[in-house]
Amino acid sequence: MHIRRAAAPLCGLAALALLLSGCSGSDGDDARDPAASEQESPLQKYLNAAYGGDLSPEEQEEKYAEQQRQIEELVAQCMQDEGFEYTPATDSGAFYVGDDTEWKPDDREWVSQYGYGAVNSPFGSPFDSEPVPEEEYVDPNADYVASLSESEQMAFYEALYGVPPEEEEMSEEGQYEYDWTQAGCQGAAQHEVAGEDPSQSEEFKPLFDAINDLYSDHSSWPGMAELDAEWASCMEDAGQGGHASPMEAQNSIHEEMNKLYESVGMPEEDATAAPEPDRAATEALAEREVELALADLDCREEIDYGDRQAEITRTVEQRFIDDHKAELDAMVASVEQN
Repeated sequence: MHIRRAAAPLCGLAALALLLSGCSGSDGDDARDPAASEQESPLQKYLNAAYGGDLSPEEQEEKYAEQQRQIEELVAQCMQDEGFEYTPATDSGAFYVGDDTEWKPDDREWVSQYGYGAVNSPFGSPFDSEPVPEEEYVDPNADYVASLSESEQMAFYEALYGVPPEEEEMSEEGQYEYDWTQAGCQGAAQHEVAGEDPSQSEEFKPLFDAINDLYSDHSSWPGMAELDAEWASCMEDAGQGGHASPMEAQNSIHEEMNKLYESVGMPEEDATAAPEPDRAATEALAEREVELALADLDCREEIDYGDRQAEITRTVEQRFIDDHKAELDAMVASVEQN
């Protein structure tokens, strides 16, 4: 039986708060510098308020850990009411990237070593014999669940997580629309402690749909086509043509890497082992990645791509804010009240 770890659902707009942080043209080191804050994405300020992005990684970790403690206590009481034993999990499973993480896609030395970080990265390569060890999660309820019959186990997980969605409720990508009222004791506890995701609320969903629409085709924003054309021309001159934008260039490497993994099956000797792509093909891709990423970096620096893109983004977002300020302010006020 597939066992899911409890986790609050993350919608696309929650992740967008992180995406927008890359629109400032900053290298990330000045994220809390007052001068750098003037370059912050206007919409990011609202999304930070909605999703806690204005907290430091340590503050986010502390907040998440406290929320998980409260959630687990509520889950335990709920499961007891449903007739089951349940031991609150003390391990939150939380993870954050600290300030010392070496992820510097705009640093020439870093790019010379990792490119975009698709094949090789500071976190390892596909052929590391000794990957960075991860702390194994121990489910405190595993022994109790194992003592139950198969039907009792099914009832336990349905009480904990809700009844799994029917096939017709799933999208082609295997996703479905989350509804906390149908997510068992975990859904109820998460909703009580963390509140409703504003992007999923009936009141603010239209606002977040509008934000999604805004970013569905940012290449159509005024000035972006010309900026990308300058970049593409520079890349052509550098012998790295064929990509319409920096994002397309980066995605091309990730797509090639995915194809290498898709071309291999699971090892016959050990079904639990992770498949390894062809070493020669992977090493060749890593070399191409670095060459492409360095040319990309050169061209972005040559035409001042980051700052110009940031200015276009701020202009477009400010126009959106002017048109939706009442809804945005109401959303922030609602989150703060909760």
